[in-house]
Amino acid sequence: MHHLPTTRILCGVPHLSRLLCAVCVFAAVSSQRAVLAFAALFSLPRAVLASSAVSTLPRAVLAFAALFSLLQADPVLAQAGAESGWFNTDRTQALVLGIILTGAILLYVVLASAGRPLFIRKIAGLETVEEAVGRATEMGKPILYVPGLNDMDEVQTIASMNLLGHLATIIAGYDSRLHVPVRKSLVMSVARETVQQSYLTAGRPDAYQEDDIHYVSDAQFAYAAAVDGIIVREKPAACFYLGGFYAESLILAETGNSIGAIQIAGTARPPQLPFFVAACDYTLIGEELFAASAYLSKEPRMLGSLKGQDAGKGIAIVFILAGSALATLESITGSETVREVSEIVLWLFR
Repeated sequence: MHHLPTTRILCGVPHLSRLLCAVCVFAAVSSQRAVLAFAALFSLPRAVLASSAVSTLPRAVLAFAALFSLLQADPVLAQAGAESGWFNTDRTQALVLGIILTGAILLYVVLASAGRPLFIRKIAGLETVEEAVGRATEMGKPILYVPGLNDMDEVQTIASMNLLGHLATIIAGYDSRLHVPVRKSLVMSVARETVQQSYLTAGRPDAYQEDDIHYVSDAQFAYAAAVDGIIVREKPAACFYLGGFYAESLILAETGNSIGAIQIAGTARPPQLPFFVAACDYTLIGEELFAASAYLSKEPRMLGSLKGQDAGKGIAIVFILAGSALATLESITGSETVREVSEIVLWLFR
């Protein structure tokens, strides 16, 4: 029986790497590509796993069995498992918290996918995005989007690219001009692909101008000076500053404020938030930047994940308050029962 070259390659990889490869494949087992990868990794007949009779759940069971077989077949891992056990009881609370959080996320994803309306509080800065684009269209002026100073390895930049995609779709519908100066070449490539796809989705691929998304400079203040020059020369009607910013935040925001543009900013860096709040019309604070993509797209999986995370935070707050109250009550009353209950509650957060 012939197998993919992956089988021979993985045989020479250290045990931990093989284990990580197996876990990564197991995470995506429902896809056809993952099925073929499993067939290659564990020398299983691809026809069995790829058949339509094998549904997602049986595939997951087969994948888990294959992973377990790999662990048992490995003499080093098998010896470690026999000596210390496969389950670390000192980290049981992490398992419990993980199950609670995962369960909350899955529950809300299912509810959102079923069409159940999920309440998301209004974020003023995002509610005015379309208004800002409409104003720029009426005035015949461009829209400036600054995705921050970080590269694509920063989560704020990834969130900014998601927002850029939604904004570009709206701009394409209004037939306005979008100008995106960037500091990193990789961010430029991602931004171009994102905007091009958004214009294609909006049915306006002809309106996409690649040169409007361009690299400026890696130097922090050279980039800030260039963006300020763009603001002063082109006088955009709306400026968006979304991503990771540093000392240049106030320089950019003040320049935009001086030309009377509508400014919407957002960052997860606390030191820069006061400057954006002072100089911009609307500011996304902290996690609002990461929630913005789900807020704008209304995509069920993203909304469900957002609500599930909020539910997990709510549960954590309840347990912390309950633990604090029980600890206080124990110190006052000295009750043994209260002490035992308090230990159970606080055990989750050791």
